[in-house]
Amino acid sequence: MKFTLKIWRQAGPQDLGKLETHSIDGISPHMSFLEMLDVLNERLIREGKEPVAFESDCREGICGACGLFINGRAHGPEEGITTCQLHMRSFKDGDVIYIEPWRAKAFPVIKDLIVDRSAFDRIMRSGGYISVNTGSAPEANSTPVPKEVAEEAFDAATCIGCGACVATCKNASAMLFVAAKVSHLALLPQGKVERKQRVARMLQTMDTEGFGACTNTGACEAECPKKISISHIARLNREHILSSLT
Repeated sequence: MKFTLKIWRQAGPQDLGKLETHSIDGISPHMSFLEMLDVLNERLIREGKEPVAFESDCREGICGACGLFINGRAHGPEEGITTCQLHMRSFKDGDVIYIEPWRAKAFPVIKDLIVDRSAFDRIMRSGGYISVNTGSAPEANSTPVPKEVAEEAFDAATCIGCGACVATCKNASAMLFVAAKVSHLALLPQGKVERKQRVARMLQTMDTEGFGACTNTGACEAECPKKISISHIARLNREHILSSLT
């Protein structure tokens, strides 16, 4: 397969950056998108040129590091997958593919396709944890958790913090990310002790980091690789109201 790649190149945070055009041929439809970029970088290195900087780690859809904006969509044209799980058979031979980094004030570009997502880490440090002493591991049935509650908490916990929700939101909102983290802990007995302080601190940090407001377009849920439901945002809002009343 042959493709024309329009790739965002930016030497550093203070540079303007631009789209750079590359043609690439001999790509197997079974290659992942990142493997295709590896092939391009190998060619650029042989030619004595600067390879394209992009992030990846597990390449199994677990870590969320590989986030790219591909043809105007976070993680590309397929649903429920990360960029590393996207295969070239999802495109047509001869396609022009636009590849850009996440676009958000809170995610400044470091180089090319790599952005600084440490704002998510700071949100987590502000309250996305349990710090109270809950003692040793209790007997499994001593604190029963209803099955539907456990499943909903698990669904929220599947968020990998890739930032696709922020990148696809017209407001660059991090509400789905924060909602998933707050909802996960608010649903479980261990997290209820600090629930009021948690939601207040995490939302305050989210605002301080420069993320936008949520206007309920649902784009975040549509592009989330783990299909986190926006119903968690509703729970986040309820938790926030509760914390402000008492």
